[in-house]
Amino acid sequence: MPKVTSLGHIGLHCNDYPKMLDFYTRVLGFTVTDAFPNGNACFLSARPAEEHHEILLTSGRTAPDDVKLVQQISMHVGSLDDIRAFHKLFQEEGVKEERIITHGNTASIYFRDPENNYLEVYYSIPVEFPQPFGEPIDLELDDDALLQQIADIRAASGKV
Repeated sequence: MPKVTSLGHIGLHCNDYPKMLDFYTRVLGFTVTDAFPNGNACFLSARPAEEHHEILLTSGRTAPDDVKLVQQISMHVGSLDDIRAFHKLFQEEGVKEERIITHGNTASIYFRDPENNYLEVYYSIPVEFPQPFGEPIDLELDDDALLQQIADIRAASGKV
């Protein structure tokens, strides 16, 4: 039986394409890898050398703003410092943060893009931990203290 080996990319229809393009490139750091000649769509990648496109942004959203189209889009980061840097950047940019949590195996920030899509940036911790699970964490802690806080949360959960 054939099997999908990975997710290729997602596409988002946008109400305000320029605003979404600015957010995904300037705030989240994606690179435009190709733009459509009409100027109303582009491919974006966080890893252009490895993957040409991971997100397609295009104009033409026809659903009202309050319609839930995407449950969530989650993106890896390389370090706890990256999580903290995004937290600071989101505060500076007025990005609405929903939750700062651990899933027992992550440090995660859930937030909204300019068109209210639910997003997550997360750092993976190399441990197995049953899901669903989510508890608040303190990003003001240094790496060792934050990882210890997450380990303590795992231990106190009764799921270990």
